[in-house]
Amino acid sequence: MASLYIKDPETAAAVARVAKRLGRSKTEVVRDAVRRVEDDLDKAEPRRNLVEWMREYRLKHPLPPPTGLKADKAFYDWLSGEEDIDDDVR
Repeated sequence: MASLYIKDPETAAAVARVAKRLGRSKTEVVRDAVRRVEDDLDKAEPRRNLVEWMREYRLKHPLPPPTGLKADKAFYDWLSGEEDIDDDVR
């Protein structure tokens, strides 16, 4: 029979508190918690590849067409109210 030693004192204390409140053993509390996590994982959709997800997202949500406007330092300074924007940037 294998044993589980929880090295983190905070975690071990939390398991002990929950076990005491439920009137159960620490083993039962840990077993039930792990089973719930396993059940949630079984019910969850499998994780998809990030590149595939981004490709699909971009197909559903394309970027708007370019406006031709410059978004340079002068533009961002104007947005923050630091200085007036040049007429050629508009």
